[in-house]
Amino acid sequence: MRKNLSRKILESHLISGNMIVGEEIAVKVDQTLTHDVTGTMAYLAFETMNIPKIKTELSASYADHNLLYADNKNPDDHVYLQSIAKKYGLHFSRAGNGICHTVHFERFGKPGQILLGSDSHTPTGSAIGMLAIGAGGLDVALAMAGEPLYLKMPKIVNVILTGKLKSGVAAKDIVLEMLRRESVKGGVGKIYEYTGPALEYLTVYDRSTITNMGAEMGATTSVFPSDDCVHEFFRAQNREKDWKELYPDENAEYDEVIEINLDTLEPLIAQPAMPDKVCCVSELSEIKLDQVFIGSCTNASYMDLTKAARILKGHTVHPNVSLVIAPGSRQIFSMLLRDGIIADLVSAGARILECGCGPCVGIGQAPKTNGISLRTSNRNFKGRSGTLDASVYLASPEVAAISAIKGHITNPVLENNLEELFKDLREPEEFIIDDTMIIPPEENLKEVEIIRGPNIKPMPINEALPEKVQVHVSAYCGDNITTDDIIPANAQFSALRSNIPAISEITFGRIDPEFVNRAKKYKKSIIVGGENYGQGSSREHAAIAPMYLGVKAVITKSLARIHKNNLINHGLVPLIFRNKEDYEKISQDDELLIENFSEQLKSRKILVKNLTKNFEFETYVELTDREVEILKDGGQLKQVQLKNASK
Repeated sequence: MRKNLSRKILESHLISGNMIVGEEIAVKVDQTLTHDVTGTMAYLAFETMNIPKIKTELSASYADHNLLYADNKNPDDHVYLQSIAKKYGLHFSRAGNGICHTVHFERFGKPGQILLGSDSHTPTGSAIGMLAIGAGGLDVALAMAGEPLYLKMPKIVNVILTGKLKSGVAAKDIVLEMLRRESVKGGVGKIYEYTGPALEYLTVYDRSTITNMGAEMGATTSVFPSDDCVHEFFRAQNREKDWKELYPDENAEYDEVIEINLDTLEPLIAQPAMPDKVCCVSELSEIKLDQVFIGSCTNASYMDLTKAARILKGHTVHPNVSLVIAPGSRQIFSMLLRDGIIADLVSAGARILECGCGPCVGIGQAPKTNGISLRTSNRNFKGRSGTLDASVYLASPEVAAISAIKGHITNPVLENNLEELFKDLREPEEFIIDDTMIIPPEENLKEVEIIRGPNIKPMPINEALPEKVQVHVSAYCGDNITTDDIIPANAQFSALRSNIPAISEITFGRIDPEFVNRAKKYKKSIIVGGENYGQGSSREHAAIAPMYLGVKAVITKSLARIHKNNLINHGLVPLIFRNKEDYEKISQDDELLIENFSEQLKSRKILVKNLTKNFEFETYVELTDREVEILKDGGQLKQVQLKNASK
């Protein structure tokens, strides 16, 4: 068999299972990453496992999201995370050192390895020829404990890139074109593997933009080969010893093939409020802007910000526009300072933010009421910016920079001097190497004290699955419900991430303010949803908080991959309508009955009775035997407790 790159890496890490599409496999995890939004839950779970030291080759904890210290909560979390890293043998990247995904592939990622991260944009790291996969915090905790990663063998899709991007068209436009074709759920159960002659023109940072936003299609990951471009990157990072060449076999076999001719691409833009609502920038040229943000893990590289600076130089940001910029890492920031790029940006009227996630997740720089914001980040879900009624567009740094000058969405290709502006631009041959803001693991771990602030509460653990579930529908949701809809990502709530009792109080708060009161009234309940329920961020709070409020199961038309795993991990049964028309027959507050739940789970067919409306409907589960046992026990942590109690 002529093997593709993804198959080669998975096969080299295979612990159990058959590599047949749709069948469960278990693979060894080499590295993990967490950040300060998802990390506290992951480490609270890890502590319950009573393991003295991580068992991965390398694990890193990053402080990059919650950088606003409005009170004690965020700094307390950072101190907790730093003490955890010291106790269990992790690297700790301090606040200000940069965004986890960027720093990780710059300083830690290795071609051919598997990285598991508690963030849906972990696939960013696959730009260098590793398989980087996003997951919930509990999955990452288990990987640090030496457990394998379980996943369904994905389809491998070959994306062949030909041609060359013209000036003003960027890597962002490649992935926006993919989103236009594939949609926000088109990548579920797939790995996108990029090949083709155009790869020689795409830098590692270009590739990271594409792998990053593969998450918006629901993909397991996206991956590029470890070729000469990656070799040069490792040399520039003074990490040549960590590089190795990795390609798919010649004429490798794939499950699907997509072809994109870069010669034909125009600047693209995602319209509110989904990243797959893509059109040409030229179609929206009259839309006036209030805010522009250039940054995030998607587009905050040296070249991204240098191109923006060259467009902005000699101009001033439009008086009606606020332009904010956040470099992706301290390394990038240092080089931009050294080369005068930051000075050019500031001279044009840009505001420089910390090296962190910030505006991407609504932590600072929220738009005004009904504001229109153009961003280079990866998501534009309603309310994600921090302002519920804001309209957020997604585009490349080139589009963002020229639009900040003009005051409205503008096609940069129409600017005749771009080719001249960019003609001498090249990736740096050497990067500034300064890892002093990364605290390495210590040798003597036993005497370290874990420091917990008053907001850090224990991880709640579910009960075993009841044999009979007679409950009400506490939430009735539509299609494409995001984890941001379930638990918002913005500054107002991020500080509560280590406190499930507190954060559960705002579950569904933006779209269904009465949900919490209903859930408390019913004590136990079920959530009903439409297509692609739980898309977006990997944050497991969107499963844990409903579980804490007594939700026993969700019934949907379809589920996003990571959220489904999080539901299983925390003991919530992910049921799927056999006939989607039955969704229309249910209403909020209906009383539902499921009998002999465990036995029905084994058969994968679950009959649900609607007692309120006096009819029955069939659901099913896509579960392995292992997952059925997890749900019967009440989740992974409950299962660990039961195993420990039986010893």
